[in-house]
Amino acid sequence: MDVRPFWLAGRPATGEAELTVTNPYDDRVVGVASVPTPEQVEQAVAAADAIRRTAAALPVHTRAEALAHVSRRLAERAGEVAELIRAENGKPILWARGEVARAVSTFRFAAEETRRIGGEMLRLDTDPGGEGRMAYVSRQPYGPVLGVTPFNFPLNLVAHKVAPAIAVGAPVIVKPAPATPLSALLLGEILAETGLPEGMFSVLPVPNDRAAALVEDPRLPVVSFTGSAPVGFAIAERVPRKHVTLELGGNAAAVVLADADLDWAAARIALFSNYQAGQSCIAVQRVLVEDAVYDDFVSRLVPAVEALVTGDPSDEKTQVGPMVSVEAAQRVEAWVNEAVAAGGKLLAGGGREGATFAPTVLADVPDDAKVCREEVFGPVLTLRRVASADEAFAVVNDSAYGLQAGVFTRDVATAFRAAKELEVGGVVIGDVPSYRADQMPYGGIKDSGVGREGLRSAMEDYTYPRTTVFTGLTL
Repeated sequence: MDVRPFWLAGRPATGEAELTVTNPYDDRVVGVASVPTPEQVEQAVAAADAIRRTAAALPVHTRAEALAHVSRRLAERAGEVAELIRAENGKPILWARGEVARAVSTFRFAAEETRRIGGEMLRLDTDPGGEGRMAYVSRQPYGPVLGVTPFNFPLNLVAHKVAPAIAVGAPVIVKPAPATPLSALLLGEILAETGLPEGMFSVLPVPNDRAAALVEDPRLPVVSFTGSAPVGFAIAERVPRKHVTLELGGNAAAVVLADADLDWAAARIALFSNYQAGQSCIAVQRVLVEDAVYDDFVSRLVPAVEALVTGDPSDEKTQVGPMVSVEAAQRVEAWVNEAVAAGGKLLAGGGREGATFAPTVLADVPDDAKVCREEVFGPVLTLRRVASADEAFAVVNDSAYGLQAGVFTRDVATAFRAAKELEVGGVVIGDVPSYRADQMPYGGIKDSGVGREGLRSAMEDYTYPRTTVFTGLTL
């Protein structure tokens, strides 16, 4: 099997070690990636540092066209890219195609936002001391960006690091997840077609135990990390002088109130507690149902979960595939068994076969169980009966996490209350918390992180405002 090169300052390169990537569903070898040596990592960082001023000065049309090219090429190669995601991640082809489509949009949105980059003019003669003066406020990149990405969206979450960096004129180094580096390497191949200056991007599949050197390197002033809360906050503590953005975990809640469309709510919650095998920060984990419709809703939800097609990710009908590894599935199995032992009722699922864990519904689980308090990151949801919207909103907020929440209601006043009271980064009315549009601000509060993705928001995170005052003007 051919060894895939990594991308060092925009050029393909190979190192001395190799990383074998296997399919979580059948353990077949998908590909082999070359791993850069420490010396090659140093070359990549040095190149990003050397190009930083040139990158910041790139004309807007150059950056925008490079991003548009990536969008077009991903669309042209969509079938190939989706198959690669399916193979290395174990994601059903249904969801893999969706991820490619989102990445196409992500780069397109970035190209559009690049062309909208502009400053703000402020008259300063609002006070006598500012007569004849005007301020121009522009945004300038901090410098090279280190993007550390997870396994669950091996293409689109890389896109959310790379696209805004190029948009603002910042070199970017990507460290993809060791389990799923191939999609990022393919993206590097497409980026190499754009004619961006050498040093503008590198894709370095280094092991996690070598990531600290990259994180700590002072030539990389921005660290953008997506992953678990313990790792993310450890990074922030390690480099307090850097600009760190963190998109971390969640235990997303869906609230189903008495006026909701129960069929719609059941279908959406069933699917989006289990899509990506539950390996999404905003997969539905906690379901809070108003007492008046609880039994009716459960009678619709459980059959909807049991009807999901679980199995081979290459099958067009498969909706739920394997988790990323056997070890990940074993952890979820242990958490479910712990919840049942503590008094929880297993209404569906609960079984494991290799890396595949059956879509699972639990009820009456004690509040202190891991499946309620922590991020399961697997195909498991818990049901809880609540007396009212007041109690539901209080339970949503009783969490260390605050990423997104969904509220199924048709009452406008309740919707506005949810938007005001829920302590999360995003509230979705009439649907699951798993909804994300790639151009919208996306991120959380509390242990769910700091900063925002969504092209314009990330572009602001990667830049700082610079104010220039012009004097002696006739206004």
